[in-house]
Amino acid sequence: MKTIIFFITVVLTALSAGIFFAWSVSVIPGTKKITDISYLETMQSINKEILNPVFFAVFFGSLIFLVINSITQFHHKPTFWLVVSAMLIYAVGTFGFTAFGNVPLNNELDGLNLKELNLSQLKSFRNYYERYWNGFHNVRTIGGFISFLLLLISIFIKK
Repeated sequence: MKTIIFFITVVLTALSAGIFFAWSVSVIPGTKKITDISYLETMQSINKEILNPVFFAVFFGSLIFLVINSITQFHHKPTFWLVVSAMLIYAVGTFGFTAFGNVPLNNELDGLNLKELNLSQLKSFRNYYERYWNGFHNVRTIGGFISFLLLLISIFIKK
């Protein structure tokens, strides 16, 4: 049972890190090439669509299974510390930065009626939003990647 739980943890963490990595190398470069209103409308739409059961299962499931694995790996000291480190990095770097960085910015953007803003206001909000959102996103991407790498390393230490 521990092996299955660990496998699920690795897969979910890989998927979570992959979502954020793919966003970094595809969506962000693409959005840099569109107008302010198009960018803000696109982000409003994406921010609504990402709130779906599949994303939630991967994003929250990673953290839940990392916590479960931190408890079940207690008797394998090197593995335990790698899994606990992966869990803490994911909890703070990926989950925390999303919850306390990206989500509040998404909520702020969602509260805007873009049709009521002039070009200067659109540009100003986009610059603010994009700079901070991408900064938080970079942290969560790195956090997810490091968590995944630590889990992979723990596989080799177990053997």
